[in-house]
Amino acid sequence: MPGLKEVKNKIEGVSKTSQITKAMNMVASAKLRGAQLRMEAFRPYAAKFAGAMQKLSGGAGAGQPLMAVREVQSVELIVITSDRGLCGSFNANVISKTQKLIAQYESEGKKVTLVTVGNKATRAFKRSGKIRRSFTDIMGTFQMFNAREIAEDVSEQFLSKAADQVELIYARFKSLSAQIPTQDILLPIKPAENGAEEKNPVEYLFEPSPAEILENLLPLYLNVQVFHAMLEVGAGEQAARMTAMDNATTACGDMIKELRQLYNKARQAAITGDLMDIVGGAEALKG
Repeated sequence: MPGLKEVKNKIEGVSKTSQITKAMNMVASAKLRGAQLRMEAFRPYAAKFAGAMQKLSGGAGAGQPLMAVREVQSVELIVITSDRGLCGSFNANVISKTQKLIAQYESEGKKVTLVTVGNKATRAFKRSGKIRRSFTDIMGTFQMFNAREIAEDVSEQFLSKAADQVELIYARFKSLSAQIPTQDILLPIKPAENGAEEKNPVEYLFEPSPAEILENLLPLYLNVQVFHAMLEVGAGEQAARMTAMDNATTACGDMIKELRQLYNKARQAAITGDLMDIVGGAEALKG
């Protein structure tokens, strides 16, 4: 059985760890509010933009370079993770999904390159030799210009035919306890699929022509999609960290409880040993 001092030191160490995890939980909770509001405010805009682009591209998409569908021989994956850790399996799930996709595409004979966004993705695939470009230390303070830089970079790859398909891999925010690894095709941009007819179809007149409007909106659409994915990751990171730190604080509490029980047992054993020595000494003096 460990000594009293050793157990007491362990209790103090775990107590300090518990204070740190509790403070990190509070910080993540405060950051989550802002990140979640920002993400939820942008979601309707991204959805409406995507819907408008699909309707517009249905009849005017022919001949647009960013919508050119060709045989897929090379795939570029934009992997978005956080810059910091201590958020449970949040980043690990995205990295695991990316690894499975790489294995799948390579088994089909396709070349795979990566654009990593966030320190965790960059470190995870650093030794793979597949990273074409990385964007690090931006996920804490990213803005639309960061998304634009990423979108322009992958657009150049697609237009130069260095990549036949570009996909986004990120964690979509579902709830505080669930962030789902998601795979979205970014390029080529797909027009609206022929579905059910609308009950009251509306005919729109465009000025200038739909083709000219589409040519100007396509790059903006890519910026919006990349920025939306980054917002989802930003909110998901804080939610995952808050949950992880809450679990860590609870685990520290359970550990402290066990250590205190061990401390009491050790203290009782020490007292019992002292009493036995006293009784033994008294008996020896009587003899």
